[in-house]
Amino acid sequence: MQSRISYKLIAAVGFAAIVIIGIFAYLMLNAHQRQLIAELERNAQQLSETVKSSTKYDMLLNQRESVHRIINTIGGQAGIEKVRIFNKEGAIIYSTDSLDTGKMVDKKTEACYACHIADQPLERLSISQTTRIFKNDAQARTLGIINPIYNEPSCWQSDCHAHAATQKVLGVLDVTMSLAEVDRGLRASEMRLLAFAIIAIAAVSLIIYLLVKGMILKPVQQIVTATQRVATGDLSHTINVHQRDEIGKLAASFNEMTRKLSETQRQLYQSDKLASVGRLAAGVAHEINNPLTGVLTYSSYLLKRANGDAEMKDDLEVIVRETKRCREIVKGLLDFARQSPPEKRPNDLNEIIHRATRILQNEFALQHIDIESHLQPNLPLLQVDGSQIQQVLVNLLMNAHDAIGENGGTIGLTTEVVEAPDKLAAGLAPGQGYVQIKVSDNGCGIPRENLAKIFEPFFTTKGQKGNGLGLAMVWGIIEKHDGRITVESEVGKGTAFRILLPVAPVK
Repeated sequence: MQSRISYKLIAAVGFAAIVIIGIFAYLMLNAHQRQLIAELERNAQQLSETVKSSTKYDMLLNQRESVHRIINTIGGQAGIEKVRIFNKEGAIIYSTDSLDTGKMVDKKTEACYACHIADQPLERLSISQTTRIFKNDAQARTLGIINPIYNEPSCWQSDCHAHAATQKVLGVLDVTMSLAEVDRGLRASEMRLLAFAIIAIAAVSLIIYLLVKGMILKPVQQIVTATQRVATGDLSHTINVHQRDEIGKLAASFNEMTRKLSETQRQLYQSDKLASVGRLAAGVAHEINNPLTGVLTYSSYLLKRANGDAEMKDDLEVIVRETKRCREIVKGLLDFARQSPPEKRPNDLNEIIHRATRILQNEFALQHIDIESHLQPNLPLLQVDGSQIQQVLVNLLMNAHDAIGENGGTIGLTTEVVEAPDKLAAGLAPGQGYVQIKVSDNGCGIPRENLAKIFEPFFTTKGQKGNGLGLAMVWGIIEKHDGRITVESEVGKGTAFRILLPVAPVK
C-alpha cells in the first residue's frame, strides 16, 4: 500500500512540476532571448549610426580610402561579421569583405526587402523594419540591421555630388552581427534551467514522499494494524493518532467503534451468561425446592418436640436456620429465573423512588443511615415497569446499606434529565433524552479488580450475607428497559451507581 500511494503521488506531483517548470522555463527563456536580442539591436543601431556619422564627412568629400579605413576599423571589432554600403542600384560600394565590393545584391534578399517592397522605396523605416535575424552560409544565426542613407541638403547642394534634390535615398548601410554569443548564453540558461528543474522535481518529490509518509502512510498503517488486531478479537486496541484532519477523525471513529463493539460484546456476553444461569437456576431450584421443604417441615416439627433435650434442640435449630437460608437462596434463584418481560407504562420516577425509600426507612433509621434526596421536579414520564424499577432501587439501596455498615452514613439519591454521556452511549440513540438515577454511598467501596465482576451471577463481596444475584437481576432489568448502568467506586470513600433510562416518547 505504501509503494502504491507514495509512487502515485510522486508521479502526479512530478508530472505537475514538469509541466509547470517547463512552461515557466519556456516563458523565461523567450523573455531572456528577447531581452538579449533587443539589447543587441540597440547596440547594432548605435553602431550603424556611428558608422554613418563617421563616414559622412569623407563621403561628402568623396574620400573613398578614408571611408574604407573607417569601415574596416569598425568591422574588425568582435561580434561584427560585415559592414556594407549599397548604392541605390544595389551595388556594394563599400564592404569589410573586399570580395563583396562591386557586386550586385538581390533586392529581394534580407538586406533589401524593407526598402523595396513592391519595387517602391520607402522614405522612412521604423526600428522594427530595420532589423532581421537570418542564418548565414555557415548556418549560424546572424542579426542584420539596415540603415538607409537619406539625401540631405548637404549632399545635393555639394559641388562634388550630382544628386537630384528629389532623390530621397542615396544608399543603405548594412551591418550584420553574429548571434553566437547570444545562443551560447541561451544554451547555458537552458542547461541551468534543466538542472534547476531536475533538482526541483527531485526535491518536491522527496518532500511529498516524506510528508505523505508522516501524515498519511504511517497513520493509515496504524489503522490497518488496528483492524487486523480487531479481526483477531482484540477490541481493547486503540489507535494513537492525534491529527486534526480526516485521518485523525478516522482514527477517532475507529477507536469509538472498537469501544462500542467492546461494550456491546460485554453486554451480549452478560446477557448470554444471565440466560444460561437462569436456565440452570430454574432447573436446580425446581429439583431441590421440594426436598428442602420436606427437611424444613420435619426439622421444625422435631424442634418443637425437643424442649427437654438442649443439645438436640441446638442441633435442630442449626438445621432449621440453614434450611431456611437454603430456601432463600432457592427463592432467589427462582426469582432470577422467572424474570418476566417488563410491563411498561408511563411512570413518574420520583414517585417510584419515594415508594422504595419508604419500604426501607425504618431499617435505615435503626442503622443511623440518612438518605439525601435531590430529585429534579417535573421529570418526564418514563415508559417502565414500576415494580421492576422499584426492585432495582431497593436492591441498590440495600447494597449501599450493607456497604455503610453499623456505624451509620449517608446515601445519596439524585435524578436529572441528561443526554447520554459518551462512555454510556454504546447502543443508545444519539440526541435521545434520558433520566439519570444516581445512588451513592460513603461506605467501604469496591476494590478496582472487582468492579468488572459485580454484575456477574453469584459474585458477591458480602460473604455469607449475599448470594450474588441481586446486581445481576438489576443489570438484567435495566437492559430490558433499554437503559444502561455503570458503577464508580473507590475503597474507603464509597460507591456510586448511575442508571440511564430513556424518556417515554411523546404521543
